[in-house]
Amino acid sequence: MRQRREALGISQARLARHLGLTFSQVQKYEKGTNRIGAGRLYLLAGFLGVPVQFFYDGLASLPGAEPSPEDPGTEPDEIIALESAYRSIADPETRDSLLALVRSVAETAAAPKLRTFESRIAATPLPTSFADDRRRVRK
Repeated sequence: MRQRREALGISQARLARHLGLTFSQVQKYEKGTNRIGAGRLYLLAGFLGVPVQFFYDGLASLPGAEPSPEDPGTEPDEIIALESAYRSIADPETRDSLLALVRSVAETAAAPKLRTFESRIAATPLPTSFADDRRRVRK
């Protein structure tokens, strides 16, 4: 909070007036003496011209931080690279096919591992045409 405020050249007093606080309350926020509530953090982010996530950057690298459940073991750089590559595909049918492939791989990875050869054969889905896969993706 303090870094962004100083980068913009905003005084603690001006920030306090905008948030409806006292100068000393802003000092306590910046020192970490007092916690910032979610609503106030939202107002603060708007005034400083940053998204709320700005204040959480780098927290994952702190001791005791846990990876987010939606991205277990996935690095942000990997996600950005994947999204960039996907968006660079101009053909919508190719994008649909790639999405179907990724979903299929994700489902396979999430499915419990089968132990016997017979159970694998019984669990193998019947082959479908490419058109059927595209219809599933668009649903």
